[in-house]
Formats: sequence, structure tokens, C-alpha cells
Amino acid sequence: MNKYGYILTLFLSFFFTHNLKAQTAEDFDLELFIETLFNVQEEGINYEDLYERLLLLYENPIDLNLANRIDLKSLFVLSDQQIDELLLYRKENGRIVSPYELMYLPGFDYPTLQKISPFITVSSTGKPLNQQPLLHRILNERNNYLLLRYERVLEDKRGYITNSENRYAGTADKLYLRYRVSKPGDFSLGLTTEKDPGEALIWDTETYRRGMDFWSFHFMLENQGKLKKTIVGDYQLQFGQGLLFNSGFGVGKGAESVNALERVTLGVRPYTSVIEGGFLRGAAATYALNSTIDVTAFYSYLKQDASIQTGEADEFENFFSSIQITGLHRTPSEIAKKKQIAESLVGFNLNYRPDDFKSFGVNFYHNQFSLPILKDNDAYNRFEFSGTQNQVGSIYGNYTLKQFHLFAEGGISKSGGTGIVGGFTTQLSPRIDFGMVLRNYDTNFHSFRGSAFGEGSRNINESGIYWGLKYTLNKQFSLTAYYDSFRFPWLRFRVNAPSKGNDVMLRLNYIPSGNVRLYGQFRRKNKEINSEDLESGETVVLPGIKNQFLVNLELKVTHSLSLKSRVQWSDYTLNGERTKGNAFFQDAVFTHGKWVISGRMALFDTEGNENRQYAYERDLLYAFSIPSLSGLGIRNYLLFQYKATRKLDFWAKVSRGTFFDRDEIGSGLETIDGNKRTDVKLQLRIKF
Repeated sequence: MNKYGYILTLFLSFFFTHNLKAQTAEDFDLELFIETLFNVQEEGINYEDLYERLLLLYENPIDLNLANRIDLKSLFVLSDQQIDELLLYRKENGRIVSPYELMYLPGFDYPTLQKISPFITVSSTGKPLNQQPLLHRILNERNNYLLLRYERVLEDKRGYITNSENRYAGTADKLYLRYRVSKPGDFSLGLTTEKDPGEALIWDTETYRRGMDFWSFHFMLENQGKLKKTIVGDYQLQFGQGLLFNSGFGVGKGAESVNALERVTLGVRPYTSVIEGGFLRGAAATYALNSTIDVTAFYSYLKQDASIQTGEADEFENFFSSIQITGLHRTPSEIAKKKQIAESLVGFNLNYRPDDFKSFGVNFYHNQFSLPILKDNDAYNRFEFSGTQNQVGSIYGNYTLKQFHLFAEGGISKSGGTGIVGGFTTQLSPRIDFGMVLRNYDTNFHSFRGSAFGEGSRNINESGIYWGLKYTLNKQFSLTAYYDSFRFPWLRFRVNAPSKGNDVMLRLNYIPSGNVRLYGQFRRKNKEINSEDLESGETVVLPGIKNQFLVNLELKVTHSLSLKSRVQWSDYTLNGERTKGNAFFQDAVFTHGKWVISGRMALFDTEGNENRQYAYERDLLYAFSIPSLSGLGIRNYLLFQYKATRKLDFWAKVSRGTFFDRDEIGSGLETIDGNKRTDVKLQLRIKF
């Protein structure tokens, strides 16, 4: 960069510094940032992994002089073309001295810099700063905290008041404790434990209950010479496009229709959630054979919940049909299922990355269950996995070819079934970004921990093609859209024939100023499902068509007060019968000194399960809430956050749902006699 460039950079830094610092220090809302990027209306998605990684980056920003493509891609803000421009600029010009240098690059502007500024920094040396002893780094790390959480539904449920043998063993309290100290690129140490409502605080080794019902621990070291990562305890893996391993750091179809399509190879990651299944427990290590090739080896032994069945099949004497991940152990039947089967898993990954513009890799693992799996004898289970052992392998890669960024992964399981997913993103013009993804997952492709791009929750029995488009007219107007067409070659649950469908979304964003944000969204999904023929009464497969509409307005009234109004409605048509649903939400967030107070009033009126309304609502730190609103009623909440000191934060949330179309809420032992449900949550965070 020449001397005029330095002068201009200094001028820009001086001109924008106050505004940018104010935004990152006071006004930046990480929850709103995530909701804006990944607005999902149809189902409650677990955002914990995404939120935690972005929070770590917020508290420990990535260094632009050290960041690679994966680091930058993980922000879900920059397009592949923007990342290419940044990496090429750094390669040609050397160390970046200020983030404002990015405004020289094609595709970068001040709004883009505002989006990524909370997560980036520029070091003075461009070298990692982890030369102090490990114990000293752990004791002095600012991201070092203890989290204590308490939750309870105030109304009595039948499981706590019935005298039957199946009543809940414990109290209605939900307890959660979490300790973690971590620094990205250096180390992570964590302990998480939880007791769900209805579970007993008891020490009984025969039923695997040791005080709190669930315990999780990990310790990870990074960048110790050639040993890039080493972890013991609970962990996750993410390689390639997630066909074999996907730790959940991917969003699939959503409002970000292009930049979030490609999965990123994060490798070994700590597991910090309380979902009691699907993770790995053991050890893993990533070793750098040289500057371009890494090899990761991993081993896991994990006991999981299942219902053991005996004497019902000639093929197996004892077997189970599925692993249960609800994590609930409240009644004698639920307790009897705890940790009844063991799964051992061993495998490796070989990753070759010659530069930031291409990489290739190989995955393989073998897993074995202590008892065989045997699915129920239903037609749609014909191609499901059965037995005790499975092997699956894959190859993957991504490559930048001029303005196209290509990515793909293909795998094969022991059954001979194959799974393939691949696509590309490109910039058709300075204003238009485009992406496409194709996938084909055989009916007998068995990958238990994969979650690559797709319509179904598992990569099996599906093929499809997705197109995504992002058009930026100017700083005020932008448009995102996608169209996804999919087929299911074999039967599925509640679908008694091969079926097909499509999914289209269109979203228009309007940002007239920094204080106002407006967007409207339309989504239409056509998906075949079982229905009853009106004349013969027989089961037939017919298209169910769901239309969803959404208008959202966010307004920053003053420096302390923000408002958000949202209205959404839907209709669902199956076999000539049309049902409707709608909801209105009014949110407010007030900030004053050490206090942040937020609240919502929501009104809803829906018909049938297909018109349930979903909308993200603010919650405690590391907790996410996307409630399902069904029937006729009101849902309100108040959330208080108080920053007592620099090292002490407190949260309190009270929410209540009132239903006008029923005298009881829930079913079975979860039934509440009455039309109101009140939830209370308290949380304390202590920083060390």
C-alpha cells in the first residue's frame, strides 16, 4: 500500500472510529445478529453452537493477519468473492494495519465493515500471542466464567401430583451449571451438568444417576507445535460438507440464501450442549504432517439411551430400534432406558490444504454397537441400517476457479449406499450473488452423524437441487431468494409412496437508515404426505401446500429504546381442506446503565398443527427460545439483565402463555389442568 493509501486509511479510521466503537461496545446485539442472518419460521433450531462460537469471536476477535478462509467463512457475513479479495490483498500487500483497509477492496463497504467489526481485530505483530505458560494463560484468560441457571414451570403438572407408579421421580426444578475457560486457537476447558424437570437428585450407580442427571467435560489444547488440536472428553467433529460429521455449525435453508450454503471444516470442536446424545466421548488429535497436510485421529466410547427388546425377532435375541436423545429420566420406564447400549467409534480424517483457495480431504470411521439395531417392521424402514457394525467413508474438497467457488463431498457406507452433495457460489455481477447445491442420498446410505444440506433431518432417501440468489440494489434495498426442488425415492414416515416437493422463499430487505430496518418474507412449501381419499376412505399421497408470510419492522427510537413489530400468517391446504394461522408480536428492548429490560406481547390464532407459528424470542445467555404457538391465545415475557459488576451478571425471565381454546395444556404426565403456563428462569454468570 502506497503512502496515499496510508493517509486515506488514517483518515477513514479517524472519521469512522467513534461511530464504529459505539456500535461494537454498546449497541451490538449478538442475538439480533444471529436472528437477522438465520431467520427460520418453521421449526425451533438449536442455536447454541452457533451462538457460542460467535460469542467467543466477539470476546476474542480473529486477527485479520492470521485468519484463514475457514475463520472468515465462519462469520456467515462475507461472500466467497469478498473472502478471496481479502486473502489476495493480504498476500500482495502484506500485513493489514487497519480494518478500514478492507474498504479499498471490491465488494466491501462501510455496512459490511460494521457487520464484521465486532468479530475482527488487527494485531501489531501478526504473530500468535500464546507464548506464556498454559496455566498462566488459563488463569489470566478473560473468557473464564461460571454459569448457574434455574428454571421452573409454576403450574403443577400431573406427573408431580399423581399417585401412580409412573409419577415423576424428582421435583419440577430444572438446574444447570456450566464452567468454561477458553481462548480460540489456544485452549478450552469446560464442565457442563444438568438436571431436567422431573428428574431426581440421587446417587444410584445401578441406574447411572450420579447427582445431576447429565455430565459433560472436555479439555482441548491447540497449536502446540505440530499438534494442532488435542482433546479429551466430549467433542464433536465437522469435516467437509457434513456428510459424515457435522457438529451443527451450519444453517441450511434460510434468509441467508448464498453465503451459508457451504459447510466449513472446523475439525475437532468441544461439545458444550446438554443434548444427551449424538456427540463423541473419548479423545481426538490433529497432527500436522507438514505445512499443507493434517491428519486427525479419533476414538469414542459412549453409552446411550435405548429401549431393549427381547424375543421378538428370530434374527436377534436382544436388540433395540433407535437411540433416544430426549435425555429425560423422570419415570421408571425412562430411567430403565438410560445408557442401555454402548457405541464405540474409531476413525480418521486426512486434510490437504495447499493454500486458502483450495482444500481436499478424506474421512473414514467404523462404529459398533453393543447390541444390534433392528427397526420396526414397517415398509418405510426397509432400507434402514440393521446389525451392530457400520463403516462409512467419504472424500471432499473445495476449489476456487476464477469467480466460482466449488465445494463437494461424496461418501459410501458399508451397505454400498452412496451420498453425494456439491455445489458452488459465484458473483454474477457486483450486485448479484448466486449459489447452487445438488445432493443425492441413497435409500441405503447410512451415516449416523452426518447432517449435510438437505430437506430431511438425515442424509438418506433424498435427492434435490437448490438455487439461491442475493441481489443488492443499493445500501437500502436487498433481495434474497431460493428455490429448492426435492424427491424421496422410497417411502417415509407418514408417506406411503415415493414423493416429491419444492420449497421457495423470497425476502425483501429495506434499511433506510441505521435506526430503521424493515423486511418482508414469503415462503411456499409443497410437500407430499399421506391423506385420506374422500370417496374410498383409502390412504393416498397428496401434496400439502403451506404458504407463509412475514413482515418485520425494527426501530431504534432512542439510544436506549428499541422496538420491533412483527406480523406473520400462514395457510395450509391438503386434499381441498384449507386451514389458517396468524400471529402478531410486539417487542421492546430498553437499556439504562447496568440494566437491559426486554419484553414481548404476542397474539396468535392458528388452526391445525401445520399452521403453528414460530418466532425467536430473547432469552438467557446461552439459552435460546423459539416457542411453538398453536391454538388461540397470548404469550408474553419479560427479561431482565443486570450487570452488577465487571465480573457479575444476572438474568431473570418470566413468560406466560394463556390459551382461550382449551382447559388443559399438554398431554400425559405433562398435562397442566388449566389454560395458563408460567415459566420462570434465573441465571447468574460469574467471571473470573
